Amino acid sequence: MELLTEDIYKLLLSFLLGAIIGTEREYRSKSAGLRTLILIAVGSTLFTIISIKIGPDAGRIAANIVTGIGFLGAGIIFREDNRVVGLTTAAIVWVTAALGMGIGAGMYAISLGSFIIAGLSLVILTPIQKLIRRKSQIRNYRLMCIYQKKTLKDYEEIFKNHNLKILRGEQNRSGSHISGSWTLQGAEKEHEELTEHLLNDPDILEFDF
Repeated sequence: MELLTEDIYKLLLSFLLGAIIGTEREYRSKSAGLRTLILIAVGSTLFTIISIKIGPDAGRIAANIVTGIGFLGAGIIFREDNRVVGLTTAAIVWVTAALGMGIGAGMYAISLGSFIIAGLSLVILTPIQKLIRRKSQIRNYRLMCIYQKKTLKDYEEIFKNHNLKILRGEQNRSGSHISGSWTLQGAEKEHEELTEHLLNDPDILEFDF
């Protein structure tokens, strides 16, 4: 089995597309960056070329590529500060592998079209995503005060006055102190105003946000 000139072009094209996608991820300091996405694209292309040349087992090998990329993507996703991060990068790994497979199969038009669509989702939709997050974002707050024979219900009223919705809340008393933790949803401006208010509250001994 020999790699033909067209196969070399396929690998180079995969290298180029993987490098472009990887550069965007590298710029954003994501876990799967330039080299990782190049290797994923080129590797998927190579596996597809080999599977086609083998013949009858092409479908089985292609399915195993998808399975392998699934394990790789799962390793990128993790929890941080009560939220899941890495989903976008894991999805990009998955799409990059699909692009590599498409190129390896000689489906240039659909591969390049998918590359453009994926690129637009990363570049053009980012400002829209930021706008949505300014209008509605979720933050966690924890504060501790001296226990004065009452709960921290007054602070929940302050949250509501700032138009912040309480998604989750719990309070705990320990000795002479009482602490509360809340997950709030609302506009970025309201979060900032609440943070400033709580930072200047003399009754709060500890404040995490």
